[in-house]
Formats: sequence, structure tokens, C-alpha cells
Amino acid sequence: MKEWYASPGTRVEVLLDGYIVDLLQDGRLVEIQTRNFAALKQKVFALAQRHPVRLIYPVAQEKWIVKLASDGTETVSRRKSPKRGRVEEVFGELVSFPELLSKGNFSLEVLLIQEEEIRRFDGARRWRRGGWVTHERRLLGVTACKVFETPADAAALVPAPLAEPFTTSELAAAIGIRRNLAQKMAYCLRKMGAIREEGRRRGGILYRRVGNAA
Repeated sequence: MKEWYASPGTRVEVLLDGYIVDLLQDGRLVEIQTRNFAALKQKVFALAQRHPVRLIYPVAQEKWIVKLASDGTETVSRRKSPKRGRVEEVFGELVSFPELLSKGNFSLEVLLIQEEEIRRFDGARRWRRGGWVTHERRLLGVTACKVFETPADAAALVPAPLAEPFTTSELAAAIGIRRNLAQKMAYCLRKMGAIREEGRRRGGILYRRVGNAA
């Protein structure tokens, strides 16, 4: 992923302010994180105080599962996963520091990618996936990207036709995502000031867009 994102002149693995940064590109710090934003919280907050920071989050829109024999030389099978990732999945991680998007100097870029997940057989770990263990992930291509620079960019994912006030159940149905992901999305949008709570009803907390989210 670093090789794909880097452009001519990009510096890789740079020591800055006591942290190793994935990429330094045109004066901007770039961090690539596939999961566990919580582990980056202190680092990102510290760096964003003095530098523009962009966090890259790849989501597998399409994935192929490749199984290799234990020696790693022979492909046993290759199948396409029925799961399709989507941009909204970033909110499952952004709950660690949603307010940062409203502070300036920080932006988020979600990449929708195609990848292969390479699994190798390990007889000693039969308790997990019948012994098939993820060995590596290979980037095949990037199909789309979505950049979030302000809370308004994130709020734009709330469908315009969704009537207000709305619950997370209604948000989930309007977008076509799981309710627990819609709950995390609503939490993030509220923390960054893009929506606000407006009472409750039987279906849960009610939310309304904040018109001046910037």
C-alpha cells in the first residue's frame, strides 16, 4: 500500500517529533492503517498539532481468498468472498477519535480496494478456520477513494432524503448498513458536530443534521 500511494519525491518511514511516519508527501504526513485506530490516537493527535496529517484507511470492496499448501508453493483454491466493503466501515474505527476531523490539520481518506487474502495451512492451528491462517494480503487495485477533510464531508454520507429527526435504525435502513455500524456512524457525526441529539422515541435516540457543520 505504501508503494502504491507514494509519488516521486515521497519519503518513506520518516522519524518526526519522536514518531515514525509512514510517508512524508508534499509537506503532509501520511499514515496508513488497516485496523485499530485506537493504537494511533496519541500519535495522530500529537503530530496534527504541528503538521498536516492524512490517515489512509483501505477497505476491501472485493476480496479473493487464496489458499496455499503448507509449503506455500501450491495454490489449493481461489474464491471470491461474498462480502463487499464500503466507505461507511471507517466509522467502526473512527470512534477512537472522531472529534479530530473538526480540529483542522487532519484529513481521512478511505480507499476501496481489491485484494487477495493469502491463507496457508497450519496443522497446529486447526481450531482456527480449520487450520487455515492468513499469511498476507496483496493489493490488486484501488477502485475508488473518498476524502474527508471536514465534518460536512462525513455528514454527506447521510442520505438527503432521510427525514429528520431520525434514529440509527432509520439511518441503517436508508444506507443499507448494519444498525451497530449506523450507531457508530451517528456517534462519530455527533462528536464532530455534524448532527445533534433531539430527544428520544421508542425506536431510540433521535438525531438531526447540524446545518453549519464545517
